[in-house]
Amino acid sequence: MAKVKVTQVKSKNGATQRQIANLQSLGLRRINQSVELELTPVAQGMIQKVLHLVKVEEIN
Repeated sequence: MAKVKVTQVKSKNGATQRQIANLQSLGLRRINQSVELELTPVAQGMIQKVLHLVKVEEIN
């Protein structure tokens, strides 16, 4: 599986409850916090829903 680094770059203020729940499920709590995740279909779907709030980088 591929690994990705997900960094929250925008505030969750103004986001819907569903988007906030996705950020929490990804492990993101504050701006500029990063997490490394396996790119599973579940994680990929959560990232797609909050793509406007995060930056995604592929890790080798």
